[in-house]
Amino acid sequence: MYQLRIYTLRTAETLQRYATVHWPRHLTSMPSFGVTVHGFWTDHQAGAHRLLALLSFREGTTPADFITAYLASPELAADMRGFDVGDIVAVEEVLLDPVAGSPLA
Repeated sequence: MYQLRIYTLRTAETLQRYATVHWPRHLTSMPSFGVTVHGFWTDHQAGAHRLLALLSFREGTTPADFITAYLASPELAADMRGFDVGDIVAVEEVLLDPVAGSPLA
């Protein structure tokens, strides 16, 4: 199962810091929670202040179980150290099922 996570940040500056400092740290912390990060991007639209990340879940790991464990973890706390999480003003989650023939199927 795949999930697209969309984070909306308060300002362009907080998006830049989140995208270049804090989100890259998740690349090493999320796998121990059963998650693979396939990529993350910033929204090209000016003024959107959004980061989009494509994740997949190991067999037996549900998105709900992952987020519950990850939010309470010291790994996430370390990843976010120095960042005001109040600058994340919205998080959207979209579950995705690959279509046969898709490169990620």
